Amino acid sequence: MSLLADPRWSEALAHLPDYLGNHVRVSVAALALGLAVSLPLAIVARNRPVLRGMLLGLASIVQTVPGLALLALFYPLLLALAALTAEWFGFSFSAFGFLPAVLALALYSMLPVLRNTITGLSGVDPEILEATQGVGMTERQSLLMVELPLALPVMMAGIRTAAVWVIGTATLSTPIGQTSLGNYIFAGLQTQNWVFVVFGCVAAAVLALVVDQLLALIENGLRNRSRARAGLGGLGIATLIAATLVPAIARPHTGYVVGAKTFTEQYVLSALLAERLQSAGLSATTRAGLGSNVIFDALATGDIDVYVDYSGTLWANQFHHTDIPPRAELLDALKTTLAKQDVTLLGELGFENAYTLVMPRKRADALGIHSISDLAARAPTMSIAGDYEFFSRPEWAGIQKAYGLTFRTQRQMQPDFMYAAVASGEVDVIAGYTSDGLIAKYDLVTLADDRHAIPPYDAIVLLSPKRRDDGALKSALQPLLDKIDIAEMREANLRASGNDSTSSPDAVARWLWEKVGPK
Repeated sequence: MSLLADPRWSEALAHLPDYLGNHVRVSVAALALGLAVSLPLAIVARNRPVLRGMLLGLASIVQTVPGLALLALFYPLLLALAALTAEWFGFSFSAFGFLPAVLALALYSMLPVLRNTITGLSGVDPEILEATQGVGMTERQSLLMVELPLALPVMMAGIRTAAVWVIGTATLSTPIGQTSLGNYIFAGLQTQNWVFVVFGCVAAAVLALVVDQLLALIENGLRNRSRARAGLGGLGIATLIAATLVPAIARPHTGYVVGAKTFTEQYVLSALLAERLQSAGLSATTRAGLGSNVIFDALATGDIDVYVDYSGTLWANQFHHTDIPPRAELLDALKTTLAKQDVTLLGELGFENAYTLVMPRKRADALGIHSISDLAARAPTMSIAGDYEFFSRPEWAGIQKAYGLTFRTQRQMQPDFMYAAVASGEVDVIAGYTSDGLIAKYDLVTLADDRHAIPPYDAIVLLSPKRRDDGALKSALQPLLDKIDIAEMREANLRASGNDSTSSPDAVARWLWEKVGPK
């Protein structure tokens, strides 16, 4: 089968109207906000050196912040602000997805707009300005009728740069809940679906090029005083925006939103939950690629309706407990804690996905390492890799405290890549997951937690406050509870880490239901 005949291309195309439409809308909103703020500030600061330096300095500092970090920072800030407005004024707003993405991207757009606007206005010939004064123009008339028209081509160049930056950075908004072309990239990296990764990158690049060329047409028209060219470019931009709005308007309202975190198992489980809802006649869609704290807050505020989390993650990371009670006690205490936040723990799926330290079997046997205690003596000469959040989680602090672990180097990498890295000897140890099928694929071994520093991680289904009494939702998901064992989940994860048409989360979810569903 040729590459283009791969059915994953059809699957990628099916998502394009939704992903592209959301990407264009958030980019346009961010660029419009950035222009609305930057242009007046640049005009005010053009003849004020101190203010001009401060604005350009602040905008430059924003550019040094990585795009993903800037997007992520806005989420907790807006979440706190939403809580304050709810307490003080009786209304709230969603801090999830669109709003934090727009605000962060608007900040990202400001530097080129500020710089080019100030440069363009400062470059107007002083003799022309003297002439405007000589004919009796006011400062406002001079600005509107002479300075801005002369500076407009330079300003447009800044707007073009800002547009390309915003469109590119918008792909990073997926982890904070904003659907975008980044959904292809994040999902593709986690599930090793390189068709999705390529499709997302190409789609984002083509969109940026198209917008840049349309803005260039407007710039050319303004420079050459051609209303036809400027109008054609403006019409193209308007047509692009309108075309992305049509699918959103035509698409029926989705009744349920299923959330997922940023690793393969979560993509599979969210697809499974959505499939069960749809089979029960309920409309459902998935919102995948969300960070651990973001996804829980999104559930608590009703931005998503249901997702699968892990008892140990909530116990240690969300609620900051340092003690590790027995499994049954932990689940009971967790259910009580969640109920106080009006979040419903519907039940367990039947398997546990715990953090575990992993080594190649042959090397572990050769060194006599079978537990984390055995590892501790050799750790100072070894390297360890973990996912993007592991080394900042309280679980890692607990392991270090219990065993006194100190490694020569620590590395962070995309989860699936960790297993290939440890199998090839690039790193000595990884922080893996007990339900990951790649452990068997690469002949790796998990090290025993003989001091019980790692809490239990039962996979549990959580419902948002507004779905607490939703009988239809509960009935649709009930057949999954206590039905998925660790062997089946490992096999599902291994299938999802493949690189063919049967490894998509939807396909693996259907396979998993055939294994665990009513016979």
